[in-house]
Amino acid sequence: MFGEPPVTHLRLHDADNVVIALKDFDTGETIDTLGVILQTPVPFGHKIAVQDIAEGQPIHRYGQVIALASEAICAGEHVHNNIQAQDQGANADIIGIDARKTEYVDTPATFMGYKRADGQVGTRNYIGIITTVNCSATAARAIADHYRGPAMDAYPNVDGVVALTHNSGCAMPPAGDGIKMLRRVLAGYARNPNFSSIIVLGLGCEQNSIDSLLESEQLRESSDLIVATIQDTGGTRKTVDWGIAQVDAMLLRANQCQREPAPASKLILGTQCGGSDALSGVSANSALGYAVDLLVANGGTGILSETVELHGADHLLLRRCANREVGMKLMEQLDWWRQRMMKSVGQVINVTPGNFAGGLSTAPEKSLGSFAKGGSTNLNASYDYAMPVTEKGFVYMDTPAFDPSSVTGQIAGGANIICFTTGRGSAFGSVPSPCLKLSSNNELYERQSDDIDLNAGTILSGQESVRECGERLFQLILDTASGLVTKSEEFGYGQNEFTPWIPDPML
Repeated sequence: MFGEPPVTHLRLHDADNVVIALKDFDTGETIDTLGVILQTPVPFGHKIAVQDIAEGQPIHRYGQVIALASEAICAGEHVHNNIQAQDQGANADIIGIDARKTEYVDTPATFMGYKRADGQVGTRNYIGIITTVNCSATAARAIADHYRGPAMDAYPNVDGVVALTHNSGCAMPPAGDGIKMLRRVLAGYARNPNFSSIIVLGLGCEQNSIDSLLESEQLRESSDLIVATIQDTGGTRKTVDWGIAQVDAMLLRANQCQREPAPASKLILGTQCGGSDALSGVSANSALGYAVDLLVANGGTGILSETVELHGADHLLLRRCANREVGMKLMEQLDWWRQRMMKSVGQVINVTPGNFAGGLSTAPEKSLGSFAKGGSTNLNASYDYAMPVTEKGFVYMDTPAFDPSSVTGQIAGGANIICFTTGRGSAFGSVPSPCLKLSSNNELYERQSDDIDLNAGTILSGQESVRECGERLFQLILDTASGLVTKSEEFGYGQNEFTPWIPDPML
């Protein structure tokens, strides 16, 4: 696909009438292999027409329609501002037509993890303080802050004490979707195997009371799930002192945990992309998709999310649904977002200014690249936001496109590790589940290497194939699950990125 360096452009499919520039092109330069002379300057990562395209005719990339020409485009012109996306809804007739038998490896891979009593396996070993309401956030953070720095030296088998706070929990409809989803998120984090023990801390008078949370989510108090409210404990100072005493006891138990060999089938990988460019779908997302296929072949689970970023590629995913029930559930989720966006902004759109500057022009183009994270195996289930992920293999979770909220939903669903691709640059991390970040191009990696765990730009420069990069990533996932520290963990990312999605209005 890429040939010998210097590679100047990329054509992904024989049917494509555009190529992607792998350098900055000036007017008058020639794409030698295609005999196309540049009519306009085209920056790195952007599209170049390789044939004349009449107004109203389709623009093809990935062998798929990403837009229609909004004016006549000549061969050699920059294809970016002169095209218009079309909403391409899919129908139920195609559900499952590409489903096939999943192939599994004979000897599954293993990692070193923390085995929990309920059969789950953690990739990390944290103590967490989770708040029911914003009003208890300051006290929760004060408890966690007590354990920064040398205070943790005595507990080498514990990754840290973290406070997961949010800006909700009250002044919301008592039986609305928002409070139900918030409770799912909080309960999902409490059950995530990367936590050894949890404190649930409330104020005492909030709508999302501790009693209602425990009852609705069937959580039970124990030595590793302790609850309290500031009002009952006697105020902020007494609550912080009480919390420190509880965490001290939890740390002694957590420090007794040891990593043990565990099968890769115990890994639930959440996949994300943020700050994407036009090359993300070619390199980083494709490599991640290959790694997801390897994880599935080893009995594990990979989660694709961000529903707005599926519109335009939805027909391809529907074809891979394991059965009609999965496909109809996915279509229901897609329709909800389509109706919501059409009502609010008049179109389905997911392209940010940064995406646009990186060469992405339309929602379908971005979606086709984002979709590559999902690999090639059957879609076995489609879950609502923050629902427990119980199915093995490749699955979907309905989430917003806002990365912190999307990752929060995946971790609540049970994800014990995250992979996050970027083409423009990302500063993100998550707790309790470690987040590996992948760059789509060499320039980004060189510029922001302190934030990037794996560079997939090697695919574009011909140094390795998608398969080779995907295999390298899969091994990195296993190593990270076994305790290798990620770049975002080194910087302490994760607590501020906890962002439950709350669709209900504030009262």
